[in-house]
Amino acid sequence: MSMIKKVFKQMIWTQILSAMTVTLCLLVDNIMIGRFLGEDSIAAYGLTSPVLLIFAAFGAMVSAGIQVVCSKTIGKGDEKGTDACYTVSVLLSVGISLVALALVFIMPDQICTLLGAGSPTAGNTVFWLTKDYLIGFIIGAPAFIFAQIMVPYVQIVGEQKRLILAVVAMTIADIGLDLLNVLLVKAGMFGMGLASSISYFIAVGVGLTYFFSSKCIFTFRIVKDKMLKTAGGLLKQGFPTVVNQISLVLLVYVLNRLLLDVSGNSGVAAYAVISTVSNICYCFGSGIAAVALTLSSMFYVEQDKTSLYEVVRTMTKYGVVINAIVTVIVLLIAPILIGIFLNDSTSGVKEMAVFGVRLFSLSLVSCAMCTTLKNYYQGTARTGFTQLISILQNFVFVVLFAFILSRFIGTTGIWISFFAGETMTFLVTLCIIFYKRKKIAVNTEALALLDEDFGVPDEDIFESEVTTIEEISASSIALGEFCKDHGEDDKTSYYISLCMEEITANIIKHGFGKDNKDHRIDIRYVIKKKKRTLRIRDDCQIFDPVSYFELHENDAPSETIGIRVVMSLAKDANYINLLGLNNLTLVF
Repeated sequence: MSMIKKVFKQMIWTQILSAMTVTLCLLVDNIMIGRFLGEDSIAAYGLTSPVLLIFAAFGAMVSAGIQVVCSKTIGKGDEKGTDACYTVSVLLSVGISLVALALVFIMPDQICTLLGAGSPTAGNTVFWLTKDYLIGFIIGAPAFIFAQIMVPYVQIVGEQKRLILAVVAMTIADIGLDLLNVLLVKAGMFGMGLASSISYFIAVGVGLTYFFSSKCIFTFRIVKDKMLKTAGGLLKQGFPTVVNQISLVLLVYVLNRLLLDVSGNSGVAAYAVISTVSNICYCFGSGIAAVALTLSSMFYVEQDKTSLYEVVRTMTKYGVVINAIVTVIVLLIAPILIGIFLNDSTSGVKEMAVFGVRLFSLSLVSCAMCTTLKNYYQGTARTGFTQLISILQNFVFVVLFAFILSRFIGTTGIWISFFAGETMTFLVTLCIIFYKRKKIAVNTEALALLDEDFGVPDEDIFESEVTTIEEISASSIALGEFCKDHGEDDKTSYYISLCMEEITANIIKHGFGKDNKDHRIDIRYVIKKKKRTLRIRDDCQIFDPVSYFELHENDAPSETIGIRVVMSLAKDANYINLLGLNNLTLVF
């Protein structure tokens, strides 16, 4: 298994769980509301979805911006840029939270009416239930937003266990608080929203333990010469994500309106349950896509075409396989899933939701393909293409099919529109790729959609992967020959291959066999104009040879001879640990 596949596999499940941080509380609320509070409450919950998605959109925008911007600054060894990114993202999360709180508390009646809950009359139960849930939930806006921006930072530094702990703590708290509300406190929909708010604060509290620990590499400080540029970069890189989320908001709003016309509150209630199930299912695709965004951003900056191709191969494989499995599971256990949310007193809604969730599940594979591709394109600076896919996928085609089909086959037509819309988006995406590449081919190179002049020509790159001392020796000889073939004299070629051999041998000596896991070392030597760059990447325990040399520079030369030789020969040396990988870059 290549190193990229290994990292991808390690990150996927954490990212899927991270994607669920926003949806799990909503899932728990939906189950409790459906089981204890009845059909009107379910409909009210469904009507609040667009507002919740809007605020989630801005949090997701900053989160996606962090994945791109922070990956680049860390990759370049830009400490000031990394701190500016962290500081700006925290300030943005505070600003978004304050706006959310102000809007909901100042004009709740107007917002509920706009959502389709009707007017605030005494007999309009759905209106008051909608308002109660919205106010209870928005109290947690600061935690709701910060939970989203916290995830990429913790993921980048490899603190996956902390993320899992935060999600588990949040879920347990929400279940307990919801039960407390429905069984003892009896605060209705307001209590359900408030329970979610408290749970988000608990999750953030767990995550914050990293940011206040000695291990934290991020510092909150005002970096005057970088703040505005960083803010612009975060918003620019995250804008495709907010387009994606706003498209979803509009979709939910339009479908709620169509369902009210076609099947009344029962249709909206069924859609609320289907939306909750779909949000959990979407986490599998969005988790894979989040990994693709982080890795593609990092490799795009390095102009590493080989690694980008590996990202495309891996993300498409996992996207298809995992989501195909999820599709089969949903088809088989749809009645059980819906039964978790609805009891027998809502049999009409229950039957409608079971049928709808089965039809929806057919869209998961094509949805995963569209989502992973648009995140990959976001990471490789094709933001326009990303935004187009988002609009087509999350609004245009689904609404078009829903509007047409509902006129002929009612609610069933709206459920079919998910599969039809996702499939059409994927086909259109392929057609655009064919047009840009001027040939019809569905393979890794085509889906990667890199410019012909991207990166460094293959003939100017030496790449090797080693796991043993014997392989190091063979790679060292091959690298020396590569250097000679590219005009280096015997002495320079020897020194470059010696640097590679010293570093990789030390990694095997001190890093392999320490944890009973398989490890590998990725070697990449690039000639670009007059610059010679050797990058050595490994997946062993954290070790910074640059800092180690600085600390031990005055020690006896015999104790650090290998690192001394390397540092004396290299013009520049830079080390970073990104996504749990050691990355040493030497410039000659």
